[in-house]
Amino acid sequence: MMHWELKKFDELTNRELHDIFRLRVDIFVVEQTCPYPEIDGKDPESLHLMGKIKDEIVAYSRLLPPDVSFDEASIGRVVVAETHRGTGLGYELMRESVKRSVAIYNLPIKIGAQAHLEKYYGAAGFVKVSDVYLEDDIPHIDMLRKL
Repeated sequence: MMHWELKKFDELTNRELHDIFRLRVDIFVVEQTCPYPEIDGKDPESLHLMGKIKDEIVAYSRLLPPDVSFDEASIGRVVVAETHRGTGLGYELMRESVKRSVAIYNLPIKIGAQAHLEKYYGAAGFVKVSDVYLEDDIPHIDMLRKL
C-alpha cells in the first residue's frame, strides 16, 4: 500500500536521504547517461515528497519555495523507480506534488521539464512557457501551472 510522506530536509532520516539520492542518481545520472551535479544545493531549502511502499521510496519529488529555482514555487526531481513505472504512479506523484505545493505556498508553480514530458506535465495543468533549451545536453522547456 502506497503512503506519502512530506519532510523538510532536516527531518529526513539518514536512510531516507541515502535512498532519495540513490533513486535520483540511478535515474537522472545513470539511466539517462547524463553526468551532472545531482547535489545542487537546493535540497536544504526544499520539501521532500516521498511515495513509499513499506519502507521503500518508489516515487519522489522535491517542492521548492519561490526564489530558489524560479520566482514562483517549483517542483523538481520528479522520479518513479523503474520497477513501478507504467502503473500510473507518475501521475499520482504529480497530483500529490501539485496539491501539496499549492496548499503550502499558494502560488503558481513553474518547472523546468524535459521537453519529451510536455504531455505528462500538461496532464497536471502545466503549460509550456518557453522555447526548448538544452540543460545538461537534454532538451528542456519551462512550464507554468497557474492557481
